[in-house]
Amino acid sequence: MAKISVNNLSFHYSQGIPVLKNLSFSLAEKSTAIIGQNGAGKTTLVKLLKGLLKPQKGNILINDKNTKEHTAAALAREIGLVFQNPSDQIFKNNVLEEVKFGPLNLDIEENKAEERARKAIERLGLSEIAAENPYDLSLSERKLVTIASILAMEPEIIIFDEPAIGQDYRNIALIKKIIREEIESGKLVLTINHDMDFVAEVFERIIVLNQGKILADGPTAEVFAQKEILKKAHLEIPSVTALAQELGIKNQIFLNKKEFIQYFKNIND
Repeated sequence: MAKISVNNLSFHYSQGIPVLKNLSFSLAEKSTAIIGQNGAGKTTLVKLLKGLLKPQKGNILINDKNTKEHTAAALAREIGLVFQNPSDQIFKNNVLEEVKFGPLNLDIEENKAEERARKAIERLGLSEIAAENPYDLSLSERKLVTIASILAMEPEIIIFDEPAIGQDYRNIALIKKIIREEIESGKLVLTINHDMDFVAEVFERIIVLNQGKILADGPTAEVFAQKEILKKAHLEIPSVTALAQELGIKNQIFLNKKEFIQYFKNIND
C-alpha cells in the first residue's frame, strides 16, 4: 500500500519567512484534497512531496524513501505530479512521444512504453491527436496530455494540481472519472484544488492549509461542517450545501447532488 509520512516539516524560500511550519501528517488509504487560499503553502507542499524541493527541517517519507536522499527522478516510480500549468511539463513535439517519455525514463522497454502511452492516451480521449504537437493544442487538451503522461508511468501515488482549470464540463467529468478509477485501483490520489464541488464529489479526506499550518484534517463532510475553520481559511462550502442552506437546511452537509436528492426522497417517503 502506498503511503506518505510527513514529520515536523518546515520550509522557507527566504530566510526568516516560513512557508510551511512544522507539519506532521500521514497519507495512505484515503484520497485527499489539500485546500487553502493562495499563499497557504499548497504548491510548495506538493513540490516537497514529489522531491522537487527538499525539507529544511523534518522529513518526508514516500513509501519509506526519504526525499532528502532521493532525486525527483528516482522517486518517479513512486509518485507522479500533474502540474497546474501543462506548459511547465510538456517538452516533446508529439503527443505520443510526450506520453511515452516517462515510461522510457523508467527503463521500460520501447514496446511496453508505447503500449502504456497509447492506453493512457485512449483513456483521456486523445487518440485522434496522438501525432499532433502538444503546443498546437488548446490549454485544455495540453492538460489532458500531461495527465496521460503521468498515468502512463503508473506511479503508486498521483498528485493533481488544479485538474479542472481550463476544462469544460465534459472534460471535468472525464477527469473525475479517471481519478475515481485510479482510486478504485488502489492508487493514493491527492489534489490541490480551489474547486470545492470537485473536492466534495471525488475526495474522501481534506487537509486545510492556512499560512503554512494545518487548520483542519479529516473526512470531507466533517471538514466542510467546520464553519469557523472555513471562514478563517477563506474557503467556500460545496454549492449543493450552499443551496440547501438557502432552502433552510442548516445542519446538513451535502457532498453531491445525489445526496441532496436522496435527502428529499427520504423526507417524502
